[in-house]
Amino acid sequence: MNNFKNYHASPDLLKDRVILVTGAGQGIGRIAALTYAAHGATVILHGRRVEKLESVYDEIETRGGVQPAIFPLDLEKAGDKDFQAIAQAIKLQLGRLDGILHNAALIFSLTPLENQTLEQWLSLLRVNLIAPFALTRACLPLLKASPDASVVMTSEMHGHDPAAYWGGFAVAKAGLEALVKIQAQEWEMLPNLRVNVIIPGPAHTPQRTRTHPGEVKQDLRQPEDLMPGYLYLMGPESKAVSGQTVFC
Repeated sequence: MNNFKNYHASPDLLKDRVILVTGAGQGIGRIAALTYAAHGATVILHGRRVEKLESVYDEIETRGGVQPAIFPLDLEKAGDKDFQAIAQAIKLQLGRLDGILHNAALIFSLTPLENQTLEQWLSLLRVNLIAPFALTRACLPLLKASPDASVVMTSEMHGHDPAAYWGGFAVAKAGLEALVKIQAQEWEMLPNLRVNVIIPGPAHTPQRTRTHPGEVKQDLRQPEDLMPGYLYLMGPESKAVSGQTVFC
């Protein structure tokens, strides 16, 4: 299902579910967190900047959503102990986890490969590929305990169809598709678990502004326009869908 224009999620689609959203302070992650909360979920807000997460927290409560939680972490510097600490905190504070939206991303300016440094590549791989793997692995006992758990990875078109100047970012995002196919096959005997990639396409986000600074923003879709796809993949109606790359 790649055409979500006619998908209408019920108001209680995510009721009683606990969902972790990485990169929840801005862009698609922020709107996804607000949207999941509006459909009944208890949302765990992850990001680097606490003030941004607090703003989303306040907005969820103002709108009458279930009280969210905030877990700040710099994915570029995080190690196994940090990811395990998040999983343990979720277990202690909320008792369950029913979904993860891996939306945090890092991108530098678009440049030829010869101008990209080793340090940049290490950062790009850590945030865009390694962190989703490591955080999902740390949270796997909680996901396995859920009756219906969904892991969604936000990718980017140049990970699916690489192009010049996208370098380490495109390579990391391409790795997400491989990671999802591998994980989906390993979960084939676990019908309560699924994992998919979603590619938003051009949308008015901070990342898009960085890579396409001269673009007319009014011509782009807003993050809100993408939410039917994000709701479908996180909700129970996508239970039979796993290992797929889905385009908004």
